[in-house]
This record gives sequence, structure tokens and C-alpha cells, in this order.
Amino acid sequence: MKIHKITILVVDHDDLGAPGVKLELENTNYPNDCISPTVIEINTREVEWSDDHPLNNSRTLLSEFRRLFGTVAQK
Repeated sequence: MKIHKITILVVDHDDLGAPGVKLELENTNYPNDCISPTVIEINTREVEWSDDHPLNNSRTLLSEFRRLFGTVAQK
């Protein structure tokens, strides 16, 4: 068995909040229970969302992610 640390970006359009996003991720039914996620940490930033927001563009998403969270995302 392998375990993976995966960082994902969730745009919370429904304003679930970090606890709600955590519950959604952990309670999703995956085929054959092949994925059993446990959310260890959530960091939140407030943004003014628009269709032209850098997180809504594949060419600028990583640089905006780094700007907001100060981390280096791996591909």
C-alpha cells in the first residue's frame, strides 16, 4: 500500500468554510473505497472572486497559489 500527500486548491463557491470542505473531502464515496482521505491541515485565504481571477486561469493558477500561500506546488 502507498500513501500520498496531495495538495489541492478548493474554490469554495458555496461558502462551506474550511470545516465543510474537510467534511466533503473526507465523506466522498470513492469506488471500492480505494481512496480514504484524511484532511490534516487547511489554510484559508480570502479572495475577491471574478471570472478573470488568476486562480481561474490555468496559465496563472500556480503563480497565484504561490503568492497566496507562499509554498511551492509540485506538478
